Amino acid sequence: MPTNFTVVPVKDNTRKPKERNEEEYVDDNNVLREEEEENSGDGLPKENSPFINNTDNDKGNSYDGTNMALFEEEMDSNPMVSSLLNKLANYTNLTQGAQEHEEADDDEGPKKKAVKSPQMGTFMGVYLPCLQNILGVILFLRLTWIVGTSGILESLAIVGLCCSCTMLTAISMSAIATNGVVPAGGSYYMISRSLGPEFGGAVGLCFYLGTTFAGSMYILGTIEILLTYIVPKAAIFVAERKEDEVGALLNNMRVYGTCCLALMAVVVFVGVKYVNKLALVFLACVILSIFAIYAGVIKTIFEPPDFPVCMLGNRTLQNNNFDKCLKTEVIDNLTVTTNLWRLFCDGPALNATCNDFFLNNNVTEVQGIPGLTSGVISENMWSEYGPLGMLVENKKLTSLGGSDSAQDIYLPYVVNDITTFFTLLVGIYFPSVTGIMAGSNRSGDLRDAQKSIPIGTILAIATTSVIYVTCVVLFGACIEGVLLRDKFGDSVKGNLVIGTLSWPSPWVIVIGSFFSCCGAGLQSLTGAPRLLQAIARDGIVPFLQVFGHGKANGEPTWALLLTAGICEIGILIASLDAVAPILSMFFLMCYLFVNLACAVQTLLRTPNWRPRFKYYHWALSFLGMSLCLALMFICSWYYALVAMVIAGCIYKYIEYRGAEKEWGDGIRGLSLNAARYALIRLEDAPPHTKNWRPQLLVLLNVDSDQAVKHPRLLSLTTQLKAGKGLTIVGNVFEGTYLTKDTEAKKAEQNIKASMSAERTKGFCHVVVSSNLRDGVSHLIQSAGLGGMKHNTVLMAWPGTWKQSNDPQSWKNFIETIRETTAAHHALLVAKNVDSFPTNQDRLGEGTIDVWWVVHDGGMLMLLPFLLRQHKVWRKCKMRIFTVAQMDDNSIQMKKDLQMFLYHLRLDAEVEVVEMHDNDISAFTYEKTLVMEQRSQMLKQMQLSRTEREREIQSITDESRSSIRRKNQGAAESTNLSRQSSTMEDTQEDEAQLIHDRNTASHATINDKADSGPERVHMTWTKDKLFTERNRNRECNANVAVRDLFNMKPEWESLNQSNVRRMHTAIKLNEIVVNKSQGAHLVLLNMPGPPRNRGGDENYMEFLEVLLEGLNRVLLVRGGGREVITIYS
Repeated sequence: MPTNFTVVPVKDNTRKPKERNEEEYVDDNNVLREEEEENSGDGLPKENSPFINNTDNDKGNSYDGTNMALFEEEMDSNPMVSSLLNKLANYTNLTQGAQEHEEADDDEGPKKKAVKSPQMGTFMGVYLPCLQNILGVILFLRLTWIVGTSGILESLAIVGLCCSCTMLTAISMSAIATNGVVPAGGSYYMISRSLGPEFGGAVGLCFYLGTTFAGSMYILGTIEILLTYIVPKAAIFVAERKEDEVGALLNNMRVYGTCCLALMAVVVFVGVKYVNKLALVFLACVILSIFAIYAGVIKTIFEPPDFPVCMLGNRTLQNNNFDKCLKTEVIDNLTVTTNLWRLFCDGPALNATCNDFFLNNNVTEVQGIPGLTSGVISENMWSEYGPLGMLVENKKLTSLGGSDSAQDIYLPYVVNDITTFFTLLVGIYFPSVTGIMAGSNRSGDLRDAQKSIPIGTILAIATTSVIYVTCVVLFGACIEGVLLRDKFGDSVKGNLVIGTLSWPSPWVIVIGSFFSCCGAGLQSLTGAPRLLQAIARDGIVPFLQVFGHGKANGEPTWALLLTAGICEIGILIASLDAVAPILSMFFLMCYLFVNLACAVQTLLRTPNWRPRFKYYHWALSFLGMSLCLALMFICSWYYALVAMVIAGCIYKYIEYRGAEKEWGDGIRGLSLNAARYALIRLEDAPPHTKNWRPQLLVLLNVDSDQAVKHPRLLSLTTQLKAGKGLTIVGNVFEGTYLTKDTEAKKAEQNIKASMSAERTKGFCHVVVSSNLRDGVSHLIQSAGLGGMKHNTVLMAWPGTWKQSNDPQSWKNFIETIRETTAAHHALLVAKNVDSFPTNQDRLGEGTIDVWWVVHDGGMLMLLPFLLRQHKVWRKCKMRIFTVAQMDDNSIQMKKDLQMFLYHLRLDAEVEVVEMHDNDISAFTYEKTLVMEQRSQMLKQMQLSRTEREREIQSITDESRSSIRRKNQGAAESTNLSRQSSTMEDTQEDEAQLIHDRNTASHATINDKADSGPERVHMTWTKDKLFTERNRNRECNANVAVRDLFNMKPEWESLNQSNVRRMHTAIKLNEIVVNKSQGAHLVLLNMPGPPRNRGGDENYMEFLEVLLEGLNRVLLVRGGGREVITIYS
């Protein structure tokens, strides 16, 4: 889309200020700027970019104009467009091997040298390096053998598969490389910044291993050329028997390969710049060799070269040890045997015992290079696969079999040195198409990387693909099939097979391929350590950080040593055919993730995805990715699995132990899209009971230093998370966001650190509100997103509510309970939370006691089950207690409860506790009196002076009238109690008296219950509710009449509702303490707060009495819905 820019000049008509004022303004501006840098306000490190927030070079240049005075306070963070464009024009990429621009160290300062502007174009910077890396050892040493073994058609299929894979990968790579500036780092940088540090580190290390094993392959190719074709006599290990030749060759490869590796490592360590300068020489050798091949093919049309192949019957012979392809020859009219005779017979005499096949078949010579017009192409169309040791035969020739084929392996026949099949050849051939990343690896040296990388890479792949396809066809059309299948050229006196075709001499190919392999090996040993150094300096793999260091000039010394060590492993394998599939796996995995990165970015349509290369599509990327995956398993399924396991282990290691990096990668964007899609599909309605799980909102408090007060609350959260639900850890700051933002962000960091330490997976939400009450309310209402909202609130019991002078603390607690009830959320309150076990603790044999007093939807059943899934509580047993009233059949209740638990698939012990309606003890009255007196005192503290005096007068008048009424009633009865004794003695005596009376009435009631009919009530019906209320009223009336003479004057004015509630709390506490004092955890129904807010302080006292004497308690209040079901 064309965009037009218009630059409007603006004149500055301001007068020049006085020098003194200007100096003062500059100084003040600098001071203000320094303060702003120290307190950036956002609490986050600024992005180190050459475009924004970078004012180091402008600190002395203050702005003193008036044209842009409206923006003058933002000039430090947001530069003017003129300044930005100036910096953009002067910006250059870092050179190869330097640290990435976004994490460059600022410490070097004046030591940093001026970076020379890169000047390499498409041809020199991308096309030729890719050409050099793609064309290499496989072309010269194995392509003729691949064509002869698999045939022309299957060879074209192999070339087509591999070249299509690299072409599709190049298209994806071009899209990624042109989507912004790609600093030095090439493919690793592209993958890691597109797929994230986990994938980037895993694939980067796989690419590093592939490059390292490529070095091994090139060194092995160098030694093979040296020992087989240049100086065969230099071999240290010489086979005395034919069957030992393969072993001797491998040992020679190991010895010479190790020496060559050491020499190359020293060259790279001492003078890497000379390696780069020699790159053109090595490239010239490759190009010269290619031209020699085509020239030789053209020459075969007119004058085929003379390379005869000696055949015994239809079998190909190794002619290393004989000169003439004859059994006997006539010299001076005498028939004498030749060297060939001696190879098959036990002596030179004509009557010597010879091999049957040798005697039955004639020796013939066929032309190894019959020429382009010979028609041999029709014979080479089809494959000739075979097992290890299979003889290389010409099917056109006839032969008579011998009697003993077992002796063939000891005779000078050309045989297969490995078992051949299609997939093996794919794995061996694929390294010949790798090297497409050479251009992107040099991105720091290119004049215009976004233009050069796509054009140069795609042209290089197209060129090499044409070369490979034409070579396959021309080799099949020019060379005899038996010579094509002769891997080491033993049938043509040890000549390189492709060299026999070249013009003017086979030595052109031999020398050219030798230097080509040397150069490729040096390039691998140069590039692999730098790739490892880039990964180590990113800091995503902690154990690799030592390899990020190097010499003073930045050369990666330690990385070079590791690379040489891994390269030695490939050399010890010693077989080029065994090493090639290994590096094929690693390169294929790298290409797979390049395609994946492009596909993900394209499908996500992220705003930053704007490649200049437009000829890409996500379907092409997926096709390339699928092709890479298919080729991995085609080449070698077990190598593919090993490579995937290695990459997976690296991925998980980086995920758990690696440094967290935010690179704006596609995987994060994919996660965001997946989360958005799931949230939209997730109904904003309560889930089905079978899918219900606790989605926790944890209300956490911090101290004055923003440190977490109760970290054990997070431990409990982690232990409850066997349900794998949502966790939101919330905190409220009192104040305004503008003044408390720094403290809020610090608290958020501390909470996240505590969550990490306690292994609590979830989200942190810190709210700043004008008061704590509103902040908690906002959290309960707004935390979560869409259907992913919390349904359970977890908080700690306010243990210091009695000692606090501010009643707002316990008022906030009660209001939170009311709001959770109104929002239909479950509520969990942990008392003595600091005594709860940590995640490292392992509780021994013990119990989790559940006191099921009222039905809450099954929360009390579900929570112990979830806790026992965690290793902290795994050994604990679950006990369920329920309370039976006077007219309940406790035996039947126990049976029904056991059956209910059986259907719920929960293992628990069941016990029914009988709680009868006893008389209210004096201790209960005294406890209630103290509670109400404390409430009155707290109310008085809140009243004004006038209101306080009026309140005191009214209380005094009420007390006098009640005492007067009591005295009148006492005149008609005997006075049993005086206040001469202490309060404690009175309480003990009266408690004992009432206890005796309760015991007697309890025995009577039991007798009645045993003799009466059996009645079972499993639920509260309306009739039972009215009956129970009437019975309570009659009982209370009887108690009032019976205890009339025991009442103290102060007790008469007590609120009877409070007395009854206190009685329930005391009795229930006695039962719970008696049964569960030794339990590891007690879960108890939480009574609801009173509807009348005037009794809130009494409610706290009731709860305190209820929980007295218990260590770990979890109060549970249901959310008004069933959370557990017996149905499947």
